[in-house]
Parts: sequence; structure tokens; C-alpha cells
Amino acid sequence: MAAPSSPNDPATDPSIQELITARPWLKHDAQAGLLLDGVPLAAIADVVGTPTWVYSAATMRCRYRALATAMAEAGLDMQVHYAVKANDSRAVLAQFAAEGAGADVVSGGELLKARRAGIPASAIVYSGVGKSEQEMRLALSEDIGQINVESTEELEMLSALAGALGHTARVALRVNPDVDAGTNDKIATGRATDKFGIPYADAVALYARAASLPGVEPVGLATHIGSQILDLAPYRDAFARIAALVEALREHGLRVGTVDCGGGLGIGYRNEPTSSPAGLAAAMKGAFGGLDVRLIMEPGRWLVGPAGVLLASVVLVKQTRHEPFVVLDAAMNDLVRPAMYDAWHGIVPLSPVDAVTPVGPVTVVGPVCESGDTFARSRRLPPLAPNAHVAILDAGAYGVVMSSTYNARPLAAEAWVDDARWSVIRDRQPMEALWERERLPA
Repeated sequence: MAAPSSPNDPATDPSIQELITARPWLKHDAQAGLLLDGVPLAAIADVVGTPTWVYSAATMRCRYRALATAMAEAGLDMQVHYAVKANDSRAVLAQFAAEGAGADVVSGGELLKARRAGIPASAIVYSGVGKSEQEMRLALSEDIGQINVESTEELEMLSALAGALGHTARVALRVNPDVDAGTNDKIATGRATDKFGIPYADAVALYARAASLPGVEPVGLATHIGSQILDLAPYRDAFARIAALVEALREHGLRVGTVDCGGGLGIGYRNEPTSSPAGLAAAMKGAFGGLDVRLIMEPGRWLVGPAGVLLASVVLVKQTRHEPFVVLDAAMNDLVRPAMYDAWHGIVPLSPVDAVTPVGPVTVVGPVCESGDTFARSRRLPPLAPNAHVAILDAGAYGVVMSSTYNARPLAAEAWVDDARWSVIRDRQPMEALWERERLPA
């Protein structure tokens, strides 16, 4: 009996047509090629050049509303805070602000971007293990809705600072439930060995300590167990532990009004089965439905990941005795996820001819001087000529925000598709910008 295929076995990769079919916002047109919400992506590539990020506004709105509806139908008192770290484009933030979303931020820069995009301070939650004094001052001066405290040391620091400034910080203790989410080791955040959160056994004592400190008002608990989670079981385990902690705190006479459930709901990069918003809502209701708490959630990837593509062009095809190397003008400095996480992303040609041409195995790489600058191995694609355009799918989350100028490569442009029209929302970085802030020593 043959061994089962691994999740990254090229033999189990979805075909080009299967990738498109699973994403209703994408269509293949016999004349115009690959369309995003009715807009030919080749037209954007021809005008703006490549590499270029392209986002579907309608897809983001649809997914946000589906998530909000699932929570409402479950009868949950839920506030959705978009995780800014997934994609902090001003257009993305402004759209979620218009939908009524709050923001989950992890830096002073993200806080200011969220405020400038129209998200009210009262709807901002600030997470993160290393908030500086300057960032705490900013959060206090903006009077944001909640600060998720992640350590005893941070709590003491925040109390002293808030007291000195005459402010009161509304805080939730981020508790580490010691639950393995079963995701990539680099994006797991809820195990006892991870840097995030307060040890579960210390939470009651620290919450009581917070209630006695000047300048802070403990309002609830928070947890977050990781990202790209496809199975609901880890959520159920974590939520059950947090619910038990709510009851324990109340038994000690402490008020708990809010539970921040975190984010992490995964998407099907390879068309693999995923958990639904309705399933997540049911897990939350099962744990917290009888506790009379207001819930917060922090979705990021699930909202924006599928809504974005990275357009790239073929520089050349290098023939080898193993398999051809298709060299793109996009690289790991643009989309680092494959190099950092061994992440799988669908790759689809834009040309209507290429999309229906017989396929064969190729290795898709970028031009950066790192062997890790590889997007796919043994990926079945049609023969691609120089200057052919491709779309790297599901690149709306943790794409542009993790970009760099490594190898002195300027940051890519960004485009926005809405109502069958498109526009540029960020110009390609000029080459001169790579050195314009540098100074030679005297």
C-alpha cells in the first residue's frame, strides 16, 4: 500500500482550473485571460508593470460581512477588530473602518495608521509583547479601547506610566492557555514555550494585582493561539480554559466583562478544507455563551488573504537536467512567505492561451541571490515565455507588509479593484528612494 501523500506533495496540487473555480472572485475569460472581479489582470500588469499587488475590495467586504453575520446569527455580542498586521494598506484599513470594524494593532505605527484610516480610538485593541514606553504613551494619549497586557513587567510599567500621566488604561490580560494550534511552528502563539501571554497558572493572581494598581482598570481576558488554523479543536480547548478562568476570577470577586478570542482562522491555499466562520462562532458560543461577556475577535488573514494577488512577469526560463527554472521578476523580498514558512501559493498564468496549454513540472523562483528565493518546486505549469504574466494567489495577507528592499529592489506597486474598475493605491517605489535618506559620514 502506497504511503499517503504529504500536504506539499506536488502530485496532489490543485490544477490551474481548480484554483480558479474555488475562488469566485477570479474568472478565466477566453479573450481577456484571468479576471479579478471582472477586471483583466493583464491590463493592470501592462499599465503598472510588475511586480504589483492587486486587491479585490468586493472580496474583502463579502468576507467581512460573512464573518459578522455568522457571529450575529450565533447570538454573540461580538466586536470584530481587523488585525492590521495582515495588511496595513490605507485603502484596506479605510474599507474595514467603513464596515464598522475596529482594529487590532501591535505597534505605534499600526495604531496611527488605523486612526488615520478612520477607526475610532475606542475600537482599537493594542496587543504585543514589547510595547515601548513611547508606544504606551501614544496608546494612553489616544485613549484606545483596550491594551492587552502580556506580562507582569508590562503591567507594572503601564501602571506607573498611566499613573504619572493621570490616565487610566483599560487592560485585558493576554493569557497563554498552553494549547498547540497545530499550525506552523513559526506562527504558533499559544503554547507555554511561546513568548506570548501570561502563564495560565499566574493569571488569577496577576488579575487581582492589576485590580489593585493605580492607572489600570482590568476589564477582561485575551488569548491568541496562532495563525492559519484549519481545525476548530484547538480553539475549543483554548476557549474552554479561558472560560474556566473567567469563572475563577469571578469567584474571587473580580469583574470580567470582556474576552478577546484572538484570530487565526485559516484559508485554503491549496484548496484544502478549512473551518468556517459559523463553526468558529459555535465554538465561541459553546464556551462563552452563558458567561455574559462581550467578545472581541481579531481576524486578519481570513479577511484579506484570498482577496489579494501578486502579479509577476517571467524574466527567463533556465533549462536544466532536473526541471526548468522559471525566473520571475517578483522575489522573496516581495512575498517572503514561501521562503520563511515553506508556504504554498497557487500560481496561475494570466494569458488565456497559457491557461489552457498542457502543463509540466517547473521550479518557480525569483531573481534574489538566495536559494530560498523559491516560490514553488515541481509545480505543474504550461510553458511560459519571457514576459508572460502570472498571478501568485492568496497573497493579500502577510505579503506587502512583510516586503523589504533586499538586494536594493524597490517596493512593488499596489492596485485596487472595485466595481469592475481599478486604480493604483501605492506607486512603485522609485529607485532613488532606496538611498535618499542615507548620509555619508563627515
